[in-house]
Amino acid sequence: MADDDTEFPPGDGPTSGVSVTLTAGTLRAIRERVGKRGVSAYLEKAAQRQIERDRLDELIAAFDEVHGPADPDAVAAKRARLTGESPGAGAAA
Repeated sequence: MADDDTEFPPGDGPTSGVSVTLTAGTLRAIRERVGKRGVSAYLEKAAQRQIERDRLDELIAAFDEVHGPADPDAVAAKRARLTGESPGAGAAA
């Protein structure tokens, strides 16, 4: 058994029960996807993805602080290369 001071990365360690409040529509949508017994696992994965996104946002902000924001035209060109679309495709009009 791990002591209370042990730190675990997201997705590791013993489980712990908590109470969460969700809107009825959100809970219904989750249950439609995973059933009643899959809600906790679904929320665990969603929380892990959010932590990853938060960390990525922090990394991007730190990069921007040192190097300045990315050039939108360069980003569009690289996105087009990755997706096979033309550089202006998908841009909001």
